[in-house]
Amino acid sequence: MEIVKKECCCCFSGHRKLPYAQLEEIRKRLKSEVIQLINAGVDTFISGYASGFDTEAALTVNELKQDYPNIKLVLVLPYRQEINIPYDECICLTEHYRKGCFHIRNRYMVDNSSYCICYLTENKGGTAYTVNYAKRQGLEIINIAPNN
Repeated sequence: MEIVKKECCCCFSGHRKLPYAQLEEIRKRLKSEVIQLINAGVDTFISGYASGFDTEAALTVNELKQDYPNIKLVLVLPYRQEINIPYDECICLTEHYRKGCFHIRNRYMVDNSSYCICYLTENKGGTAYTVNYAKRQGLEIINIAPNN
């Protein structure tokens, strides 16, 4: 399944471990950036539904649906798994875990977005790869990590 209007889509990418002491500030910045994008015409938000930042982002979109009922949360899963949050659409890229499936998921999210809200503090790992790929694809990157 393809996401149709890429220019109205934002994906999320971030670390699985978030600093607990900064969690409220992260949530506040995340909510503020999502609202700005909604006001700019973005209506579809894509989460990979991993623990940490991806889950925080999905929960934020669901919370904002009360005030912005036109927005959608799309989950893109690397393989079929149990979902514990509400969503509008779920795209499973494969039935079972296989090597490279997270990489495929991340590229899919970027390839179907024009914006990427991220929480990036390290220049290594899956988040760094995804954000660098997003930059090369011309997405607008919004890093909500402190000092960015």
